[in-house]
Amino acid sequence: MKDANCGYCMGGDLLDAFGIPVCHLSVSDLILFKEQSHPGRCIVAYKDHVSELVDLSDADRDAFFADVAKAAKAIHAVFHPNKVNYGAYGDTGCHLHVHLVPKYKDEFEWGGVFAMNPGQTYLSDEEYQDMIAKLKAAL
Repeated sequence: MKDANCGYCMGGDLLDAFGIPVCHLSVSDLILFKEQSHPGRCIVAYKDHVSELVDLSDADRDAFFADVAKAAKAIHAVFHPNKVNYGAYGDTGCHLHVHLVPKYKDEFEWGGVFAMNPGQTYLSDEEYQDMIAKLKAAL
């Protein structure tokens, strides 16, 4: 099922507003979050427009969390954060997804909750592509 108003479902300009596709995983898509106040921040979005984790079969739920773990391992390998925070929201964008937010000791928002979009750090196309290439290599 797809939702015509959902960036995760439709891609294109809707997704381009906040993210860049990295690759497909087993049951989800890995997306680089454009706002990079936390270097390496990504989103893992389930392949279908499902709102709730409980709406997945046990097998799809397990595969989704395996995708989240695989993406987190790649983030650790490439960006070397001290911690990765995980956020699963969806009050307004009802498409199952998890934010993977690398945190670095004594740097931006260390010791606190991450902002959804602090709007402070955007990169050049070349810098985004370099990050994506490194993530793909680590996967």
